[in-house]
Amino acid sequence: MKIIVGTRGSHLAFTQTSLIVKKLESLNKDVEFEIKIIKTKGDKIQDIPLHKMNDKGIFVKEIEEELIAGKIDMAVHSMKDMPTLMDQRLDFPVIPKREDPRDVLIIKEGCSYEELKALKNITIGTGSKRRVHQLKMIFPNAEFYPIRGNIDTRIRKLKDENLDAIMIAASGIKRIGRESEVSEYMDEIEFIPAPCQGILALQTRKNDQKIIDILMKAEDSSARIQYRAERAFLAAVDGGCHVPVGAYCEIQNENITIYGIYGDKDGNKLIKDKITGLSKNAESLGTQLGEKIKKTLEV
Repeated sequence: MKIIVGTRGSHLAFTQTSLIVKKLESLNKDVEFEIKIIKTKGDKIQDIPLHKMNDKGIFVKEIEEELIAGKIDMAVHSMKDMPTLMDQRLDFPVIPKREDPRDVLIIKEGCSYEELKALKNITIGTGSKRRVHQLKMIFPNAEFYPIRGNIDTRIRKLKDENLDAIMIAASGIKRIGRESEVSEYMDEIEFIPAPCQGILALQTRKNDQKIIDILMKAEDSSARIQYRAERAFLAAVDGGCHVPVGAYCEIQNENITIYGIYGDKDGNKLIKDKITGLSKNAESLGTQLGEKIKKTLEV
């Protein structure tokens, strides 16, 4: 049996798809996998910040269209890129093990994290409103330079644009094997990541049982709980690239604590809160926290 896997063509997208394909091949010795690269709107337009692009599916739409049309059998995305509302013909039947959910700073050569905090005027590269709002609490005098592109491009801009630091996801830099360049890992509870950061979205056509059965061997129960909690929070606040929004679900045996942030697009207000309960209620807890934070913001 042969399965065609759709993905974006960026270095990270191709690498993480290759990693999950390698895992699936080890679990299904009689299945052949072929990777198909599909260009998305987000790949074609590189000169506009994400929060200015009025499209929640800029990294996934074209891939989903090929999946629905039967041109590919499954797709691999970064879950944090996925809109909360998905075509009803598609599903995420399997959630694989999560990579490191934290954000990281890569600082210019010869400067430590503590030294960076001591500088009066610094410029940090990031295209994320969520990161900007939280970084302002650590570096109140910082200026922010919008950067987009793959990880290699962003790291190169650290020097090319004479930046003091850039911020990216730990999961991406680990997957491409450049973690030795990380200067500082941000605590995921103090500096809340994007909902589902580090989780891969294995997308199939709904009820395509033959494909789902093959993927099911890669299911991770902890990642499934975090996915349910963080995606429910995101749906409740109706967040996207236009506003700062983050969520992280911490698992403690049968209990979970969900940490969430949500702010206005102008950066005048950022609300942070948490909720604790049973892991089996992950979805309802995420919804409760999202609704509470959104209501507080609107007061």
